[in-house]
Formats: sequence, C-alpha cells, structure tokens
Amino acid sequence: MNVREVMTDEVISCKKTDSVAQVAKIMKEHNIGILPVLDQGRAIGMVSDRDVVIRGVAEHKEEQIDQVMTHQVISVKPDTSSQEAAALMAEHQVRRLPVIEGEKVIGMVSLGDLSVSTQSNDQAGDALTDISQP
Repeated sequence: MNVREVMTDEVISCKKTDSVAQVAKIMKEHNIGILPVLDQGRAIGMVSDRDVVIRGVAEHKEEQIDQVMTHQVISVKPDTSSQEAAALMAEHQVRRLPVIEGEKVIGMVSLGDLSVSTQSNDQAGDALTDISQP
C-alpha cells in the first residue's frame, strides 16, 4: 500500500506572510493542528499548534508565521510505501507528513491514516512508539 491510497487529499495551508494570529484562526476553523507553509505553492516549512503557542504567542505574537515555523520539511511522495512513511515519521518523531508531487503539496498523511490499513498497522504502532520516546 502506498501513501496515495491513505492520504487526506484536502490540503489546508498557510502562507509564510500570514501572522501567528491568522494561522491560529485557520487551525481553529478547520480543527487541525499542523499546516504546511507555502511560498508560491511550494512547501517551505511546517507549523504546528504547538509552534503557534510556544514560539508564536509566547515570543512573537505579532510576527509572521515564518518566524515560528519549522523550516525543514520532511515529506513523502504519493508512491512512497506506507511502511516507508511510518519509518520516516518514527525517525523524525513527527505524526504527519505532507505528500508532495513535483513541488506541489497534494495531500497530508498521518499516523492515523497509516493505522487504518491492516498491512501498515504494525508499522504505525512502531512509529508511534518511536515518536513518543524522548
């Protein structure tokens, strides 16, 4: 099974010029905790609800989101196997990855997405164990 088969294909994102407050509103409106940060349609970072609170509100309340986002984008391609995606999540201790085709974000895949498949359920469980380790 590959990532394309289990990913969420509706991608909610923000722009690097959005403010911390704007990003918080997007997250609240869509009930999501992580967004890819785009510049001219290309993923240049990721921002989580934790980034918004810890780095944004506490330190840079009035700043643009590019001041608080994670600049390294760990991503997968749509044809990446679910096992490879789970291993990548475990290695980088993340629970969600953007799915990128060419330079465009076409979806998001989460541990939850991977766990719905019987084939990848064990890999998702192993990844969650590794992510939860300090």
